[in-house]
Amino acid sequence: MVDARADEDVHDVIVAGGGPTGMMLAAELRLRGIDVVVLEKEEEPSRLVRSLGLHARSIEILDQRGILERFLAEGTVYPGVGRFAGIPSTASPELDTAHGFMLGIPQPVTDRLLEERARELGADVRRGSEVVSLAQDSESVDLILAGGEHVRGRWAVACDGGRSRVRGLLGIGFPGEAAEHEWLLGEMEVTAPAEEVAAVSERVRREHRGFGIGPSSNPGLHRAVVPAANVAEDRTEGPSFEEFLERLRTFAGTDFGAHSPVSLTRFTDATRLAEHFRSGRVLLAGDAAHVHPPLGGQGLNLGIQDAFNLGWKLAAVISGQAPPALLDSYEAERRPVAADVLTTTRAQSVLISGEPGALALRRVLGELMELPEVDRLLSEKIASLSIRYDLWPGDEAPGGIVGRRLRDMPVGPGRLYERMREGRWLLLDPTGSFDAEQWSDAVEHLVEPAEGLPTRAVLLRPDGHIAWAATEPAADGAGAPVAHPSPDQQGLESVLEHWLPR
Repeated sequence: MVDARADEDVHDVIVAGGGPTGMMLAAELRLRGIDVVVLEKEEEPSRLVRSLGLHARSIEILDQRGILERFLAEGTVYPGVGRFAGIPSTASPELDTAHGFMLGIPQPVTDRLLEERARELGADVRRGSEVVSLAQDSESVDLILAGGEHVRGRWAVACDGGRSRVRGLLGIGFPGEAAEHEWLLGEMEVTAPAEEVAAVSERVRREHRGFGIGPSSNPGLHRAVVPAANVAEDRTEGPSFEEFLERLRTFAGTDFGAHSPVSLTRFTDATRLAEHFRSGRVLLAGDAAHVHPPLGGQGLNLGIQDAFNLGWKLAAVISGQAPPALLDSYEAERRPVAADVLTTTRAQSVLISGEPGALALRRVLGELMELPEVDRLLSEKIASLSIRYDLWPGDEAPGGIVGRRLRDMPVGPGRLYERMREGRWLLLDPTGSFDAEQWSDAVEHLVEPAEGLPTRAVLLRPDGHIAWAATEPAADGAGAPVAHPSPDQQGLESVLEHWLPR
């Protein structure tokens, strides 16, 4: 049994894995004063560029926590959102976001900025700490490291990737499809002229959609992706540079004079989803909970969004603001989102295969995407803007908005997202019609004008999703206060009591 003595050696939360999911989670927990230690097995940060950028929802999250400017300073803004399976469309759907762009930024930079954020907030980050064993009881979790050290916490979260040691130790099933195809990905210098690189890449891509080479967001480097000869038995080992050059020559007839690689890795189309996101006092997040092909670039973004959903809930349970049952909503909300991403990436994998049937489907889907409604649906899936959690049955608010995230908008003299920096609940109530005084320790009540609010008032969770909305439409001007206790006031109190019982 685990010794659960409440002393200084027992951390509130142990995060196993120091990638973007783990660091985002650590920052969210520290924002609320939770004691957290991050255990990362690698001694040094990885230089591998597995992800190229951030989608609109992740960009919103960074803005909500006040760190977006750091990322904008080191990335490249690309208007619009990602294309579904790379299919071009002339439609320009209006998306429900004030952040309608992609941010090109290499994963090592994202990793560094999130780690800096976690450390600034006081997270204890321990590199060279590999978890090899685990034990837990009803009060705590004990992780044993490769050197024999024990690290104890009241809760633990596995953010240790698709080959998660912690998930394996818990015995959580990880069903799905094994890899059938593999690609090699690298960043390197080339001597070939830019015009030659672009022309050859365009020619080869017409026949092999899994091939591409072009300038990287890292100055002076090119990023190349090429199909591998087969699926490697040991994918923990990156490809050799000679293997990479040989595959470039096979597909392009040239290696572009590539030299001085700074990053070489491999990825596959393996698709798996954990049967559960929790076992006792240990939870899964990021690739430890789901893996999928990289089409659409959603993997890193999905992990950051897992952490954003879990962080405030775990902190609320630890601080006593909410009962442990709140953590059940993490799997209930995030597992369906992950399942949907697996579906869309599977579909995109088929569409880029180059097979005759896939080419026919691409043509049909391309025609459908000329319809703004279809293009919007697929664009919002890639950008994670269409997520709606099933929070409260019988949502009667205009537009069925409960469970959806709320876009940034002018509030008072500033913006809504500027008011979310502390990660508190927000009651956005321009007319001052509602009362949440009993929950003032957790809920900030904003009686300020809100331009574009779809209804009279909304209650936002710390992750920006709408937990309650007034059934009356937005009032003109200041509006008139609603008599108490109105049905909406009663509904607000019922929702608050559900999430933050007194």
